[in-house]
Amino acid sequence: MRRIFMALAMCALLFNTNCGSEKHEAEADTKLLVTTPLKKDTLSVKEYVSQIRSISHIELRTLEKGYLQKIFVDEGQFVRKGQLMFQIMPLILEAEQQKAKAEANFAEIEYRNTKSLADSNVVSRNELALAKAKLDKANAELALANVHLGFTEIRAPFDGIMDQLQVRLGSLLDEGDLLTTLSDNRKMWVYFNVPEAEYLDYKSHQAKNRPGEVKLRMANNQLFNHPGIVETIEADFNNETGNIAFRATFPNPEGLLRHGQTGNILIDAPLVNALIIPQKATFEVLEKKFVFVVDKDSKVHTREIVIGAEIPDLYVITEGLSENDKILLEGIRKVKENEKIQFNFEKPEAVISHLKVYSE
Repeated sequence: MRRIFMALAMCALLFNTNCGSEKHEAEADTKLLVTTPLKKDTLSVKEYVSQIRSISHIELRTLEKGYLQKIFVDEGQFVRKGQLMFQIMPLILEAEQQKAKAEANFAEIEYRNTKSLADSNVVSRNELALAKAKLDKANAELALANVHLGFTEIRAPFDGIMDQLQVRLGSLLDEGDLLTTLSDNRKMWVYFNVPEAEYLDYKSHQAKNRPGEVKLRMANNQLFNHPGIVETIEADFNNETGNIAFRATFPNPEGLLRHGQTGNILIDAPLVNALIIPQKATFEVLEKKFVFVVDKDSKVHTREIVIGAEIPDLYVITEGLSENDKILLEGIRKVKENEKIQFNFEKPEAVISHLKVYSE
């Protein structure tokens, strides 16, 4: 029995030794993927928080006192230029208009009679001039009465979309009371602030790209269908923030954008001879970025890098790497500092061709 037990123990020992040897050989045969940074011209996308404004956004206010007699529109309605929107009770102003009209008619009759007498040398030319002055005054008062009466009708000054009603039917209005606001959304002005260094980069590369073209990412993280054009840049920098204000104009044929929305402006910034690596080749320690560099003896070493710009799936490196450095692309979690590895090398063009990159 004792001999049988010893034989079984020996077999188990040999089996474990063989398994461990096979496992070690399998691990030794595992090869990791290594590549190098790629130097090429590419595009970096700069992003700026923006405020969206209608090209025309005004307040509609009363110019006359009175009761709000009629409301012909509703909140959110699209109105045409000249369309009647509000009616203020015009009774008093209508009476004043009739009075002014009667006085103008009387002055005109008086002037005609005086002119007839003057032509017959019955009255002097001075009396004719006085009658003409009375007629002109009466006509001016009639015109003024017509203007005031016209103020009781509030009409749309341009095509646009109404905002919330600030008054209700029957409200007693004073001169200057707010009725609603009106927005012309056919085009939208998008305002954003740019730091001084990025402003200089933008101006220096503007002639090389499509001049002033930008994109808009909306609040739902979707890109707006139509590109915009940077049309104005303010004259002065803000001394407190170091920024300067840009304004881009976007067409809005579908009416998707509204006054007061927010979004992010995207501007393509060209990078010449940029050194780029895949983002998956990096790892982070205490908010700093590192890569594993493979030396001539096939040993890996951590190296800190400085990222100048971020592109989808790629980083643009400004410090820490050269074009000839070999970096570990896969298996970052499997290796340790100064560990010797076996690897397969893949050209950076082949690696990056499977990733998203905006290049020229």
